[in-house]
Amino acid sequence: MTQSRLVRSMLLAVDPGLEVHIEEIVTSGDRILDSPLSQIGDRGLFVKEIEEAMLRGDIDLAVHSAKDVPTALPAGLDLPAFTEREDPADAFVGKLARVEDLAGARRIGTSSLRRRSQLLARFPHLEIEDIRGNVETRIRKIAEQDLDGTILAVAGLTRLGRLEEASFVFPADVMVSAVGQGALAIEARSNDEVTCALLAHLDHTATRCAVLAERALMMTLEGGCQVPIGARATVEGDRLHLVAYVGSVDGTKSVTMKYEGSVADPEEAGVELARAMLAAGADEILAVVRGDCG
Repeated sequence: MTQSRLVRSMLLAVDPGLEVHIEEIVTSGDRILDSPLSQIGDRGLFVKEIEEAMLRGDIDLAVHSAKDVPTALPAGLDLPAFTEREDPADAFVGKLARVEDLAGARRIGTSSLRRRSQLLARFPHLEIEDIRGNVETRIRKIAEQDLDGTILAVAGLTRLGRLEEASFVFPADVMVSAVGQGALAIEARSNDEVTCALLAHLDHTATRCAVLAERALMMTLEGGCQVPIGARATVEGDRLHLVAYVGSVDGTKSVTMKYEGSVADPEEAGVELARAMLAAGADEILAVVRGDCG
């Protein structure tokens, strides 16, 4: 809802005469909180019901966290805007003051296979507890479940005005962020020319370039189920820099690689890096993960 209100403000800045109504839709990912994401369905858990409402014509656009949007969109829908990205990093909220303190930690809460894998790759002694819910719920569970802390997106904490609650931010070489993390993806019907033209004013070119590269890598690697994949792209002038991580759920096997290419074809950069990672052993890691998830 915070993100939707932010986009409403952006739209009104473009056209103050607009009437913008926010329709709240509860998704499967919001309702089912007692099971790990990897066990309850595909990557559309947080968008399916919203997309169905859009295809029916009940709503004109949808505001998503870009990291929640599957790489394959339903026919008739498009992503005409990615708003300027917040910091895509992950932050630690809890009892520890710095990354190095994780060496003496015991129990960390997260439902993310990506975060689990990267934590265990460096700190294999940790016990990882599955916790789900909104930011308030996950922070509350630190005390309720006697955890050392949890990991949340910097962008989400920033938008909620709660970044000061973070103990530290993970460096990119310790925790590669999720595909699309920090960016908002705005979805609309492909044939709705009026809405798509309006949303074009909100599209941030460098963010689109980076997220498209990350999503192309994800599409080439993933194959559907929840897997421990991280990717972060940055744009510097006419060059695109992309780093990606693929790991086993227990963190014992991983592949991390980098790629540099032209901003002219970000999706090709994502595909090329994904292919190089598959050839370097990511294919074997992902085959095991997919077998575990069903």
